[in-house]
Order: sequence, then C-alpha cells, then structure tokens
Amino acid sequence: MNEDLDRFAKELDLDSPANEHLRLEFGYACASRVQQFLEELPAAECLSGLGQYLDGAIDRDHFDQLVAQATRLANQHQGSKSIDGCGHAAVSATYAVASALAGKALQAADYAAYVLAYGQGGYGAVADRESFDPEFSWQTTCLTALVHRQASGRLRGPTRCSKGTPR
Repeated sequence: MNEDLDRFAKELDLDSPANEHLRLEFGYACASRVQQFLEELPAAECLSGLGQYLDGAIDRDHFDQLVAQATRLANQHQGSKSIDGCGHAAVSATYAVASALAGKALQAADYAAYVLAYGQGGYGAVADRESFDPEFSWQTTCLTALVHRQASGRLRGPTRCSKGTPR
C-alpha cells in the first residue's frame, strides 16, 4: 500500500532472516500508534510483550506464545455489529498487532495506516488515497530512523521511533 515504504523495504531486504529484529522494531512502532483502537486487553498485552521481547525482558519461547495468541485474537475478533462499522478500526488494529508480532512489518504498517485513515473519517477517508499520506510519510521516516540506529548499534532500548501524534 505504501509504495515508498515497499521500495525501501526491498532495498533493505527487510524480509531476510538477518533483519528480523528490525522488522519486529518497525512492526512494534506501527502497531503502537494504533494501540488506542484495541478493544481487547489481551491484544494490548501481546503488543506490550513484543516491547518486552525487544528489550530482552522475555525469552523466545514466551514471545512465540504471544505470537500465537495475537494471531488467534486477530482471527477471532468479532468486529462491530454497529451499523457505523466502528469495529473495523479495532479489527485492523488487532491485525496490526498480530502482524507486528509475526515479524510481518509491512503488513503491520498497512493495517495501522488503514486504522488511522479509517479513524479520521470512516469509509470516505479510506477511499481517499491522500488520507493515508501522513501515516505513510511517518512510516518511511520511522523505518529510515531504525535503519540508522541499527547501523550505529543503538537499535535496542528506549530510542525507538517516536509514536508521535497520528494525525
């Protein structure tokens, strides 16, 4: 969806095993920007667990359990029965978390962008390609910053991308 980000990710070979930590950091940054749309506490706890894993506070086995839990939560999300469709943002936010934990950073970014565009104006905003531009710009800037931090050996710790204020 974000063509600049997709191009940059290909240049980086973001999907390579060597870039797993970078993918997790970027996915975490994107999903964190939409955490306020999560309706289920367990999904928020999974996102928190990703941050803990990145900080070295939990081991891989525990993290792998969180990945499975986040996937289940996303696949079982009921959405909204309301006619205004407000649950779409919650479902996509949950999928952003699940994608981030699974190391699918670009999918997490896509879901997060959808959530933020939808949150701005519902179906009309999602249909307007320009409503995604601010988030797309932030995503590309964030990944660039993470790459520079990684190159300087400072990727771990509290110097992750600033969450900023989504639009």
